[in-house]
Amino acid sequence: MDANTAEWIRSRRPGTVEPAVPKLLTVIRHAKSGPHGPGTKDFDRPLNRRGRREAPEMGQRLAGLPDPPSLLVASPARRAAETAEAIAAHLEPAPEIAWDRALYLGAADTLLDVVLGLDPVHAHAALLAHNPGITDFVNRLANADIENVPTCGVVRLEFTIDEWRLAQPGRANVIDFDYPKRP
Repeated sequence: MDANTAEWIRSRRPGTVEPAVPKLLTVIRHAKSGPHGPGTKDFDRPLNRRGRREAPEMGQRLAGLPDPPSLLVASPARRAAETAEAIAAHLEPAPEIAWDRALYLGAADTLLDVVLGLDPVHAHAALLAHNPGITDFVNRLANADIENVPTCGVVRLEFTIDEWRLAQPGRANVIDFDYPKRP
């Protein structure tokens, strides 16, 4: 047996396994959008004046935190896309933005499926989608009791897992819940 094999065997003994590196998931609801107009599809609704003001504000708040997300997976609906781009513009380094149609009005189970498929190279990822899926998703993952994640609300979750495929309901901790009107 060579020295590398012996070291590997020793490292697998009970009590010697390294703890998982925490994974951070930032869950964001899109900013405030305008009402349905005549002939406007829900998917195409843009941000309203308040949403255009609050999305960059939340981007600035996130920029002030350590370890920004390296990946932002967002619904391609116009209001979500505008929110994602406004937030990402304030993060350094800017995260990769991936558009996922499943996040458009996706339920909590759909959002979890997206997270389970994330590349483990991303220690911190962000998910930007819609309610009621966002609120249900956060509450399920963290056994939280958040009544409503408001528009442009941001919930930061921490998992003690090595790979996103191990994220399961009840395994996350809420480490921050912020929103534009937070006192």
